[in-house]
Amino acid sequence: MSNAPRDPEQLLAGTDLFSGLSGRQVRKLVGLGRQVDYVSGHDVAEEGKGALGFHLVLSGDATVTLGDKPVRELHAGDYFGEISMIDGRARSATVTASTALSTFVISHEVFDKLVSQEPEFARGLLNVLCARLRQAEARA
Repeated sequence: MSNAPRDPEQLLAGTDLFSGLSGRQVRKLVGLGRQVDYVSGHDVAEEGKGALGFHLVLSGDATVTLGDKPVRELHAGDYFGEISMIDGRARSATVTASTALSTFVISHEVFDKLVSQEPEFARGLLNVLCARLRQAEARA
């Protein structure tokens, strides 16, 4: 598989989190975000530390850890930081670049402004979050 960065618009539209958004809304979101590159070994997010927002992996790999325990590997198309993007609070896990890593970032401030200005954007996201909550409850 190629390690070249993939298209943020296509990847965002394919995520469960943003599946309720229209094409126009996804394009607007892409226009408000930015690409950030990291070297292998860099902590992109640190558990308990401040939050920048949502990260969508465009290329490369990362490891998610809770405490010192690895819990998940991330690859192109995966994402993290959705909770911090929404509430602006500290990270719930550490994410470390396992290889050179490129992510598409949507900050909490940008997201908050967009939700305030576009109720339909918020409605689409709330529907997805409710579905995720119902799935989690069904597993419990």
